[in-house]
Amino acid sequence: MQNKRFDNKVAVITGAAQGIGRRVAERMASEGGRLVLVDRSELVHELKDELGGHTEVLTLTADLEQFDDCHRVMAEAKARFGRIDILINNVGGTIWTKPFEHYKQNEIEAEVRRSLFPTLWCCHAVMPVMLEQQQGVIVNVSSVATRGVNRVPYGAAKGGVNALTACLAMENGQRGIRVNAISPGATEAPPRRIPRNTEEKGEQEKLWYDQIYQQSIDSSLMKRYGTTDEQAGAILFLASDDASYITGVVLPVGGGDQG
Repeated sequence: MQNKRFDNKVAVITGAAQGIGRRVAERMASEGGRLVLVDRSELVHELKDELGGHTEVLTLTADLEQFDDCHRVMAEAKARFGRIDILINNVGGTIWTKPFEHYKQNEIEAEVRRSLFPTLWCCHAVMPVMLEQQQGVIVNVSSVATRGVNRVPYGAAKGGVNALTACLAMENGQRGIRVNAISPGATEAPPRRIPRNTEEKGEQEKLWYDQIYQQSIDSSLMKRYGTTDEQAGAILFLASDDASYITGVVLPVGGGDQG
């Protein structure tokens, strides 16, 4: 019998056009969720066409690095469905890979804007909705790269996601809102149709990226990359009522790499 853990629940999934976010959307749709899929790319509308026959789907384009866009998304989600039961904060990702001393000021700021602020702003925007309902679930996507090489600004941003998760959970544990996160390890995914960084990599940049690859394999007890299904499975568990007594947790999903 097909599991229907999200039957009639309304879930906002950010960064839904590609990678882990897309897989979460596909699997949540198969379990009965009513979805609001958000991405800065128009590709998100293609996913609506694919999932439309299985569940009710609203797709929105937004720049979630911007405070106002995050609040607009939550307002449109509530206007459409009347409630928001689940928020999956999946926007983020390394833009550059190099030792910290080689980062420029604008690059450091861009990494933090990409991998911390969308989660921070979306949590802020959804809280009034969930508090009014007196219930809700937030799952943030962090990273084991909080301990890693050649991604210091990204790791710092994801460390902020971990702190945000813990603090929100403490504030809201008695108000019906659970807040957790997963920390993905290195994950195999289909090639990105829109890359995070369009700059041509030189030989030195390729070497620095190879160091990340090797460190990721060395840090994993299973000595392999994960899959988008393995990441989505952990996210869906924390979002479901199966995890009803779990909050304030940052769950590493890195084959034994604890981050």
